[in-house]
Amino acid sequence: MSFIAPRDALAAMLADIATAAAADPAERPALVAAAIAAHLASPDLLAGKACPCNPDRYVRHLLHADPAGGYAVVALAWRPGQMSPVHAHRTWCALGVYRGMLTEGFYQADAAGQPVQTGSVLRMSGATSFGPADPDLIHRLANLGGCDAISIHVYGVAFDRFGEDVNLVYAH
Repeated sequence: MSFIAPRDALAAMLADIATAAAADPAERPALVAAAIAAHLASPDLLAGKACPCNPDRYVRHLLHADPAGGYAVVALAWRPGQMSPVHAHRTWCALGVYRGMLTEGFYQADAAGQPVQTGSVLRMSGATSFGPADPDLIHRLANLGGCDAISIHVYGVAFDRFGEDVNLVYAH
């Protein structure tokens, strides 16, 4: 009888994300979010991965880069009060809150092209969000809680292209 070691939690999530990322483009963001969601309750999901916060801004930590360049998986570490700029995405994306809570604010561009907030949703640990590439899907993530937070994000571009190919920034 041979012993087969169970896959670690992160490897299992990454395998599920890879399967979902290969799906039909119209279904991909929702399927990737579901793949993330299935693993967010695992207490050892990021075991052995250093994902420290930065005192000045939220920070991305690379967890996996698709060898074909089709997507990248990152953990974002947020200190209380840190937030993203108001932005839309140039690529599909999916995220899940692993630890803590985040507030996702939603915006619409006014006649002058300036973002105006239209609502917000509190995303507790285990919650997900996703969307296609769409300049009209404008949002902002913020850690408005009192504790550090970590979220898992998947973007449909290679990690080395994050700077120019992920966010369409409307306001800081």
